[in-house]
Amino acid sequence: MPGENLTRDEARERAALLSVDGYEVSLDLRSAVGDSGGEGPRTFRSVTTVRFRCAEPGASSFADLIAPGVTAVSLNGRDLDPGQVFDGSRLLLEDLAAENELVVDAQCAYSRTGEGMHRFVDPEDGEVYLYTQYEPADARRVFANFEQPDLKAPYRFEVRAPEGWTVWSNGAGELTDGVWRFAETKPISTYITCVVAGPYHYVTDTYERVLEDGTRLEIPLGAMCRKGLAPHFDADDVFLVTKQGLDFFHDHFDYPYPFGKYDQAFVPEYNLGAMENPGMVTFREEFIFRGKVTRASYEGRANVVLHEMAHMWFGDLVTMEWWDDLWLKESFADFMGAFSLVGATRFTDGWITFANRRKAWAYRADQLPSTHPITADIRDLQDAKLNFDGITYAKGASVLKQLVAYVGQDAFLEGARRYFKRHAYGNTRLGDLLSVLEETSGRDMGAWARSWLQTAGVNSLTPQVLLNADGRIDELAVVQEAAESHPELRPHRVAVGLYRRTEAGTLERYAQAETDVDGARTVVTELAGADAPELVLVNDDDLTYCKTRFDETSLATLREHLGALTDPLARALCWSALWNMTRDALLPARDFTDLVLRFAGRESDIGVLQMLHAWAESAAVHYTAPERRERAGRRLAEGAAAGLRAAGAGSEHQLAWARFFARTADAPADFELLSSLLDGTVTLPGLEVDQELRWAFLEPLAAHGVADEKRLDEELARDDTASGKRHHVRCLAARPSAAVKAQCWARVVESDALSNALVEATISGFAQPSQRDLLAPYAEKYFAAIERVWSERSIQIGMDVVRGLFPSFQDSQATLDATDAWLTAHEDAAPALRRLVLESRDDLARALRGQACDTAAG
Repeated sequence: MPGENLTRDEARERAALLSVDGYEVSLDLRSAVGDSGGEGPRTFRSVTTVRFRCAEPGASSFADLIAPGVTAVSLNGRDLDPGQVFDGSRLLLEDLAAENELVVDAQCAYSRTGEGMHRFVDPEDGEVYLYTQYEPADARRVFANFEQPDLKAPYRFEVRAPEGWTVWSNGAGELTDGVWRFAETKPISTYITCVVAGPYHYVTDTYERVLEDGTRLEIPLGAMCRKGLAPHFDADDVFLVTKQGLDFFHDHFDYPYPFGKYDQAFVPEYNLGAMENPGMVTFREEFIFRGKVTRASYEGRANVVLHEMAHMWFGDLVTMEWWDDLWLKESFADFMGAFSLVGATRFTDGWITFANRRKAWAYRADQLPSTHPITADIRDLQDAKLNFDGITYAKGASVLKQLVAYVGQDAFLEGARRYFKRHAYGNTRLGDLLSVLEETSGRDMGAWARSWLQTAGVNSLTPQVLLNADGRIDELAVVQEAAESHPELRPHRVAVGLYRRTEAGTLERYAQAETDVDGARTVVTELAGADAPELVLVNDDDLTYCKTRFDETSLATLREHLGALTDPLARALCWSALWNMTRDALLPARDFTDLVLRFAGRESDIGVLQMLHAWAESAAVHYTAPERRERAGRRLAEGAAAGLRAAGAGSEHQLAWARFFARTADAPADFELLSSLLDGTVTLPGLEVDQELRWAFLEPLAAHGVADEKRLDEELARDDTASGKRHHVRCLAARPSAAVKAQCWARVVESDALSNALVEATISGFAQPSQRDLLAPYAEKYFAAIERVWSERSIQIGMDVVRGLFPSFQDSQATLDATDAWLTAHEDAAPALRRLVLESRDDLARALRGQACDTAAG
């Protein structure tokens, strides 16, 4: 990554000097098929014409381009020597005029890392598929440009493609004389331009709406995937959610969708969940389900569809000036995804998923040493790449949920409407949003922003209950605490709920009061005189962002009666609080797994159940005392088998327990059952062992030496598809062999031959918790290799390697010391690399504290 960075100061200087009037980009992608034509990377021709103005004629600046070669450069009709002006990532532009035209003819490289113009060859039929992915700054891998979000401009794309292909871009396109030409876009940032090309399976529909002024809005809809996935593509459901979202956002935003058509492409080997390219949204193709999945998977896909749609307004129409204010699009899209999911679709329990899953991501990120305010200090593009994290997305969305409770939904939405109209096709900072919210709410947003947006860390809220002689509440207070490293105490709008058991044995709420928690201790006067509670939930209804704690009575109630809680959101909040206590070494891991084994079978919400399975597995692997780890794993496997047999035939709960059983299987009887389910000699009523479930069963068999290479090859022959190939690679890497591990390490660390998807699959299979001894030699190798990997590989692959191969299963003080030694010896390493290592160190230190807590429990 040397020479490819861009600093905030450089971007500000360039934005003050230049303004861009438009781009014309011509790409020749015919080279995507056939022989690559020799050594070196496979390339395509990219010709860019950009018209721009300069505020200081005679000044110098630069354009961005990452390409193996530049054929020609001209500035204002003057030919420039590429060897003199191009250094591999920048084009030097000297003696600029007031009005300028730059033409760059380059040979750009197809990507295998999901960055730039990604090229994928389908192993099933040999077809080639292309798509682009740029955020934060990879458009420069496809065409020359000014790669920063505040130099917006309209774009015209034209593309030459292999015969029989279809090409899509942000604007509507048509094929004329062998060239695909696309309508000029509205002014947008470089990172949301897009090209998708290939023999994709394409389905169409239309959205229509009569606007308030009587005009009719018609939006052509499209959805596409690889031909091999077409039999599994439920485009009707994608279109249903799309139309529901367009209705919802038009109802609430009062600004018609501004980008013409709305295509959605599900593409292979995608690094992200999705990307909000206006008119041409891209998604990872795993959102097309090849086998049976639970309702939670469909809900997750719908949430992502709506998240990306919200970006059409928050991020595309109005864009942050620099990545410091990334939250202005991501926090809003994350919040609006859940808000519209609940308000517009069949997934009316979306706030439960938000409380249980999204906030868990935020809580973890906010307690890492790399935590940062929601409005972050982003010095350069490497910082920006790493800040697509749980703070920017999930904490930001949680804080916006708190903001809605603080100012009211009507004021919040009216602020959004004014924000769009005032800043359409422009760029904004934090203050631009706060000013409209102050107008609509009448509140001082400055103090709120300082507490919630400009400081880091998560507060904990704990109830204190004093009873009088009659057994009623004399005083109920909420105590707020903060970590020493981030001591800010914040204002919280909360609902405090009181719960007790009924005669039927259910645990139900009988009183609630909303209040503003501010400072270290807040008395909830409205609850004085209420009957004594068995459970106090201080963030009832999940209005604020905090770690919920319990008093002794409440915790004792949950230990015995958690499954009796009838309200699914309250139950999810309690589970989340108990998991946070486990991670904070306040609750022994054995107690958490015991609660899961006792009560998870009664969990009605499938998304919560699947989260509990993941948490229980993590508790057993990372937070359980080493001397108890084997027994803890055995109990989980036994509990999973019992849950599988008890679940309703054909239910999604049965499927969730089947997958959990596969992940926890660790004994010969477990492997025999999995093998029998695979070969059909044993069946469970209602459980369809489809192809995806077959691979899920095979991975533990491979990891424990039951399924060998021959068996895995046989399964690949049965499922010789792109998805099957990824599963096959992962299962091969999981085998318990020193030679296998050495081969995997060499392929990922010493070579760049694998695509991003196969790097991910190899790393996933390589790191098995049952193979701690086998993996031990790679701890030292990891620290010896990561700086070189970071310098030589793309940032995406670098992130995958540094995160995925950290020796987390060597959970000892020695590994912690080795990590500290590397950090001490590499103080001048790239800040982004150090951040990744610091985060992994923190996870390891937290695991060791959890293990000590579990040991102390006796």
